[in-house]
Amino acid sequence: MHAREYAAGEDLPMRGYATVLAGYSTLVTVAVIGALVTGRRLPDRLSGEDLIVLALGTHKLSRTVTKDAVTSPLRAPFTRYTGQGGPAEVTEEVRGTNTLRHSLGELLTCPFCFDVWVATLFTIGMVFAPRPTRLVAGLFAALAGADFLQFAYAKAQQSVG
Repeated sequence: MHAREYAAGEDLPMRGYATVLAGYSTLVTVAVIGALVTGRRLPDRLSGEDLIVLALGTHKLSRTVTKDAVTSPLRAPFTRYTGQGGPAEVTEEVRGTNTLRHSLGELLTCPFCFDVWVATLFTIGMVFAPRPTRLVAGLFAALAGADFLQFAYAKAQQSVG
């Protein structure tokens, strides 16, 4: 009833959204219970360096999953190719309407939406396995930096030639 009223006549996949939200809530709940059961302590705080590396790593990993041509097989069951996007990126439209498939397609094509999941996984990683988490986040942070350097290099070439 509330979903119909909320949608105001639009065809929104509210059940699909609720299922995705339930999956996210389950992930966080399992992580919290796992931390309690294993006696893990939360860090007092994240260092500035950790925050920068995690932010850059989250950005790049999320963009890689949601936009890169190479990861399109992961999205293919939920999306349809519509054309080229930015460098090494594609544009896709979400398949289905008002379904879980549609909701997952939205999640897998929206870097802003997927950021929440990646940041959550990195945060859980900082509790259970901080060293490997820093390594993986650092890898993707380095790739994000390399991307920006590629753009700067291309811009510099254009200004010279």
